[in-house]
Amino acid sequence: MPRIGEISRKTRETSIYVKIDLDGTGRAAVDTGIPFFDHMLDGFARHGLFDLTVRAEGDLPVDDHHTIEDTGIVLGRAIAQAVGDKRGICRYGDRLLPMDEVLVLCAVDLGGRPYLSFDADFHPGMMGTMNSEMVREFFYAVSYSAMMNIHIRVLTPGNNHHMAEAMFKAFAKALDSATQFDSRITDVLSTKGTI
Repeated sequence: MPRIGEISRKTRETSIYVKIDLDGTGRAAVDTGIPFFDHMLDGFARHGLFDLTVRAEGDLPVDDHHTIEDTGIVLGRAIAQAVGDKRGICRYGDRLLPMDEVLVLCAVDLGGRPYLSFDADFHPGMMGTMNSEMVREFFYAVSYSAMMNIHIRVLTPGNNHHMAEAMFKAFAKALDSATQFDSRITDVLSTKGTI
């Protein structure tokens, strides 16, 4: 069965469409109106080997908050839909990822409980037209809408671009690991018998 999530969400502030194929090849078609955010989502797709389509229209003349947060909400829902009943998957994934002077750790648990632990100090300011504080807001939205634990920690800080990019790529690799099948897991990986 294809593991594809496809979600649309429209509010008075944003109109978001996301489609993700967990078993893709890393192809991305992303247009949020925020070039740096597009770059991050493209890296997420490419390094997670997900096929990803994102179309977002938001109230960017106000600022980038609603567009980025709502994209995170819709992406999280699409991931949850694509993962399905979680039978046979590894559930957990992690990645320690370097990018030049930066080193980032990301670990995820698709166990059905939302939680974000985010340990990073971005310098205040913009990355292109994306506010650095929106990186945390994006991952918070994904974690709660996908019902997953996400732990992100910058072990060696550096410039904002490198920290953000390392986070998106580490998250992609951790999520890819967590969604892989293991033939030894015949049900869901939980002592409760459900996730």
